[in-house]
Amino acid sequence: MDRICEARWLGLVGYDQGLQLQERAVEGLRSSDAPEQLLLLEHPHVFTLGRGADSSNILADQQQLQTNSVEVHETGRGGDVTYHGPGQLVGYPIINLKPDRCDVHRYVRDIEEVLIRTIAELGVTGTRIPGLTGVWVGNEKIGAIGVRIARWITSHGFALNITTDLNYFKMIVPCGISGKGVTSLSRVTGRQIDLGEVAQVSASQFGKVFGRRIMFPNSGPSAPLAST
Repeated sequence: MDRICEARWLGLVGYDQGLQLQERAVEGLRSSDAPEQLLLLEHPHVFTLGRGADSSNILADQQQLQTNSVEVHETGRGGDVTYHGPGQLVGYPIINLKPDRCDVHRYVRDIEEVLIRTIAELGVTGTRIPGLTGVWVGNEKIGAIGVRIARWITSHGFALNITTDLNYFKMIVPCGISGKGVTSLSRVTGRQIDLGEVAQVSASQFGKVFGRRIMFPNSGPSAPLAST
């Protein structure tokens, strides 16, 4: 029988609050019978630096950061510098990879597969680029991945550009990769796309890729994502 994973659409959540939600979910999963969770949300403008990130990949100076209301946070995920902001779907899977998925490389590839399937449902073909992490449309990144795995319990996760203001990426070297662009679903499709709609699709695809039965709190597995 598939494991149950609760999917929660939380809307706009501050970065610090998002970290706290993850920490509580990880501790609950580790110490009790709390369910696995997929936290889906968007953040206010923030640049985050993964473990060992090169801070010089933030190109903006302090004045530019203040003018554009961008916070900067060091964080415990892998990867270099990335941007989160309104119009971007952020997913934090809190799941236990034991006993049969204890493979970090496989986990990252599976997250990529979730994103590829998600955007495919919206008419966009995403691909992988050998040697690079994430999902791409041509030579432009549409989905970034940065994960943390501790005792095979996951946190952090993915960021998928939906209606994201791509100008903010000009203030960083995204993921430390030069010579590549960034894009969004709305830019590729030429239409506005509802973030909640994409959250719904991504939860469904996450369940299929990871063999989880997706449940929504206080509702059935086929009901729409609800705010908590």
